[in-house]
Amino acid sequence: MQTDAGKWLFRQPSEDAPARIFLFPYSGTGASMYRAWPERIGEVEVCLVQLPARENRLREPHPVTYQNLAAAAAAALAPLVDRPTGFFGHCGGALSAFATALELERAHGKELTALFMSSQLAPDEEPFGRWLWLGRDELAVELNILAQAAGTRMDPDFLDVALDVLEEDLAAQRRYRLDAPEPLACAVHTVGWKQDVEIRPEQLGGWTRYVPPGRHHEHLLDGGHHAFLAAPQPLLDLMGRAMAQAGAAS
Repeated sequence: MQTDAGKWLFRQPSEDAPARIFLFPYSGTGASMYRAWPERIGEVEVCLVQLPARENRLREPHPVTYQNLAAAAAAALAPLVDRPTGFFGHCGGALSAFATALELERAHGKELTALFMSSQLAPDEEPFGRWLWLGRDELAVELNILAQAAGTRMDPDFLDVALDVLEEDLAAQRRYRLDAPEPLACAVHTVGWKQDVEIRPEQLGGWTRYVPPGRHHEHLLDGGHHAFLAAPQPLLDLMGRAMAQAGAAS
C-alpha cells in the first residue's frame, strides 16, 4: 500500500490489516530500534515510524520541536488512521506519539483507538529524566548501553552523528511542556516497569488528566527501562487485548 506516509514508515502498511499500531522511536534512535518486534500482534499490524534526521532520513533537518514533528507526522499519517489505530512510545518516544495524536485530533479530526505511553510523565509536568541533563561524554556511554540492550553494537564511526541527533532530541524534550492538560478522545494506557530506575511507575499518574473518566488504564510489567526493546510478551498481549476490546466496542 503506497501512501503519502512514505518516508515516515520503515515499511509500507498493508491494505488488509484490520487494525494498526504505530511505534515511535526512543530519543536518539530510529525505527530500527524495534527490530525485535513482530510485524503483527495478532491481527494488528505493527508499523514502525521513522523520524527525520536519523537512519535513512539522516540528511533531513531535525524538526527542532515536538510541535513541528507532530504537524508533519500527523499530516503524513492521517490517511492511514482509517481503521482502529494505536500509537506506542517509550520515554521521549511517548511524547512524540502523544504530540502526533493530539495534532491528528485537532488538525485532522482523526481519533486514535488507544495511546500506549511507556515510562513517560504527562506533558504538563516538569521535564524529567536523567538523560535530559547529561553531557556529551555521558550520553555516549548511555548510547552504547542502549545499543547493547537492543542486541547490537554502536558503530564508533557513527557515534558523533548519533550523539548529535540525541542531543537535539533531548533539547526538544526539555522544551516541550503544556501549560495545562489537553485531553484526548482515545483511551490512554500507561505502562510502568517494576525494575525501571529511570522513571518509576508511580510517576505516570498524571495521564489521568488527559482522558475522560474510565478511559485511563494503568499497567505494571516486569522489566527495566529498556525491557520494551525485546517486545516482551506481556506488553504485546496488553496492546493486542486493548486494541481488540476497543474494536469490539466500536
